[in-house]
Amino acid sequence: MLTTIGFDADDTLWQNESFFRLTQDRFSALLADYAEAEHLHAQLLAAERRNLGHYGFGVKGFTLSMIETAIEVTEGRVPSLVIAEIMAAGREMLAHPIELLPHARAAVKTLAASHRVVLITKGDLLDQERKLAQSGLGDLFHGVEIVSDKTAKSYSAIFARHGTGADQALMVGNSLKSDVLPALAAGAYGVHIPHGLTWALEYADAPVGDSRFFALNTLGELPDLVAGLPNHHKP
Repeated sequence: MLTTIGFDADDTLWQNESFFRLTQDRFSALLADYAEAEHLHAQLLAAERRNLGHYGFGVKGFTLSMIETAIEVTEGRVPSLVIAEIMAAGREMLAHPIELLPHARAAVKTLAASHRVVLITKGDLLDQERKLAQSGLGDLFHGVEIVSDKTAKSYSAIFARHGTGADQALMVGNSLKSDVLPALAAGAYGVHIPHGLTWALEYADAPVGDSRFFALNTLGELPDLVAGLPNHHKP
């Protein structure tokens, strides 16, 4: 029976990737004299991929990757003022107001009345805590987990700690790679709600044919889906 529901945060409950895209466009403008935008974006993505193991997910790692890319494409000649602009852009991202996505509050509130709901997000601890506090959703969750990465092992541990095990849990999010596939591997249900923008490093194929996988258009559809699954009211 379903007792526990995990929610991803970025681009599931509130906007996130759109701010990265805007900053990336600003980055391209700053370095327009040194590289074409397409080449610059490819170099930046390669730097992000290399640096994930060192910096993790989030704005700080993205900012450091932009600085590294600026040094690379200018062969070390990047002006200090450009570095300062990149750092300022990173700080602005860390201070950007939260914009909830449609149905976010209603879906969490509705399901919190009948299940244990847990926020499961990855990224920089301070930034994720800030966003949760500003979202106004914090009091609705029975637990909050901010992890360095999302794996089948981490989902198994979280759903055992906050619920009755992964086999009686459901994870919902916008990323097939991070929110759905590892949750399914742990034995949970996985619900994919795509966002209009997806980071290239989060792309993955849908697990077609998996009986525990569902795809929805919006969070507003989630309560009805959950109502149709074997449920157990939270203690």
